[in-house]
Amino acid sequence: MPYATLNLCLVLLAAWVVIGFTGLLRPASVGFAGRALFPLGALCGAALAIVAVLGLPIPPERVILPFGLPDLPFHLRRDALSSVFLALLGGASAGISVFSAGYFRQGAGTLPGLLCFQYHVFLASMGVVLLADDAYAFMVAWETMALSSYFLVTTQHRIPDIRRAGFIYLLMAHLGAVAILLSFGVMQGTSWQFTFDAMRATVLDPTWASIAFLLAFFGFGAKAGIVPLHVWLPEAHPAAPSPVSALMSGVMLKTAIYGVLRVTFDLLGEPLWWWGLVALAFGLFTAFYGVIFAAVQTDMKRLLAWSSIENIGLIFTGIGLTIIFHGLSMKSLAALALLATLYHSVNHAFIKSLLFLGTGAVLHATGERNLGRLGGLIRRMPWVAWLTLIGALAIAGLPPLNGFVSEWLLLQAFLFANAVPRPFISMLLPLGAAIVAFCAALSGYVMVKFFGVIFLGQPRESKLAEAHDAGFLERIGLVWLALGCFALGLLPVQVISRLEFVSRYLIGADFGARRTEWWLLAPSVARQASYSPLVFFGVGTAVVMLTVWLVRAFYHRGVRRSAVWDCGFVRLNARMQDTAEGFGQPIRHVFQQFFLMERKLPTPFDKAPQYHLVLADRIWRGCYVPIGKLVRKIADVAALLQQGRISTYLTYSFITLIALLMVVL
Repeated sequence: MPYATLNLCLVLLAAWVVIGFTGLLRPASVGFAGRALFPLGALCGAALAIVAVLGLPIPPERVILPFGLPDLPFHLRRDALSSVFLALLGGASAGISVFSAGYFRQGAGTLPGLLCFQYHVFLASMGVVLLADDAYAFMVAWETMALSSYFLVTTQHRIPDIRRAGFIYLLMAHLGAVAILLSFGVMQGTSWQFTFDAMRATVLDPTWASIAFLLAFFGFGAKAGIVPLHVWLPEAHPAAPSPVSALMSGVMLKTAIYGVLRVTFDLLGEPLWWWGLVALAFGLFTAFYGVIFAAVQTDMKRLLAWSSIENIGLIFTGIGLTIIFHGLSMKSLAALALLATLYHSVNHAFIKSLLFLGTGAVLHATGERNLGRLGGLIRRMPWVAWLTLIGALAIAGLPPLNGFVSEWLLLQAFLFANAVPRPFISMLLPLGAAIVAFCAALSGYVMVKFFGVIFLGQPRESKLAEAHDAGFLERIGLVWLALGCFALGLLPVQVISRLEFVSRYLIGADFGARRTEWWLLAPSVARQASYSPLVFFGVGTAVVMLTVWLVRAFYHRGVRRSAVWDCGFVRLNARMQDTAEGFGQPIRHVFQQFFLMERKLPTPFDKAPQYHLVLADRIWRGCYVPIGKLVRKIADVAALLQQGRISTYLTYSFITLIALLMVVL
């Protein structure tokens, strides 16, 4: 049946919209939204993921919908690239929606039914962004996505800091949208056609093509959170409810990655190799900047927000490598870098969604986001702790979980620097590999801090004794995402065989010839570099089980139980544990030039001495704050023109008429 896959996708997106409007029928009912509508939305997400994966081998499908303006209908298209991101959207949202069914309560700020409406419109708009085949449909869906997510971020709109975070997010989103719109305007050339087919057929000279790429790069980069356009992300994620943070970090940021790939490799055709240097430089700096800021955070959601910036930097690094290799006609290496980019995009969707939902469960159970007031929760919340540990190990890049595969593939792409015919590039790529390795190592350091401070040790507050584990529906959502991390990690060859449809479509190459066995991943000669997660997992499991058996069989004979050795000091308490500040102190000292630190030090004469430290972003203080002051001054000057007096406005009109008459005469 022609267009079956595209039609099914549209039906599922329409179902999300219907579910959202249904929530408005009973806006104050938590049970109706949570127990009926969110689970239905999860089923639609799972179905969308299945349909998108099955549709990967199918040639592109198109449809024109009778929506929009006269002579400007919506052109929609499904191909391999959009199918991958639709699968990402459906798979991650399925777990998030099930978790949301048990997470949202009465009194969350926005009424539950209205929240359900905003949530499902957000999901549907992201789907339309991935299917849009003309600039008009794309921008309508893009703005709908921005507005719906803004209302979700400001769910607790009565809190001033949350309103401020929402304003910053909406401002950056619209600045990015303006750049994207200008990029589409450049790509349409002189055809005056807004369809993507017309843009594909337009041949731009290198200068205009470069302008279009740079506009798209910075427009989509503002949504993705690349440095220095990242300032909204550490503010919006802590402000939003945890399921919304999971959707924004896990899924919405990937729509920007989709946009960069669509413009660079599809609409513009053959990219110039130096575009890759731009993407590579911004990607590496973003990854480095994000991970060092994540290492010093004391708010668990802000820590994950900075971690998202780091991973977006790694994805843009992969895009930069892909452009460089493709621009230098090294298509097999371009395919390797592109597959690493796509793989990490899918991996990050599942990992970061799992981690944000884990922090949401902790926040609900304790009412705390500050790492300094948590601790020992593995005893009170074992389900959340063990499932969150899977996400922490995955994002730290430990095998056999999924984060290792994509980062390993990215490093493998860097190792082919000697094959690049440009000496300057081949000299720089090893430096990029070193930065990626550093970011991966420091990411593991951050996750030790994140998991250890929250779940291990003793509780730092007495109220933590009342913490409770996640509910049934919340556990299902967490388990779904954790299983996704395992499946993507244990079956990389099968995943890559599906992702190769995208590399064949965009750059006309794959790396299928380098796969030797269904269980062995070898991006180069197998004797030089290969990885088998199933073997690694099997051997690791066998070693652990054998060790446990040996300990139980021999060592535990005659074991006696006694108190833990305390070095002769019997009054051990939670204050003696390492803190989040203590974990971050070495990074803070080594990279202190990147932080703007404000300290309040106690004096010997203080009756209640306190130590206060605030770490601010230099880019925010040094760039955006001065711009904000300048805009405010300009607005104050412009406000002088509005005196609120009719006589003043009539004077303006009279002066304007006189000026027009003088021009005419």
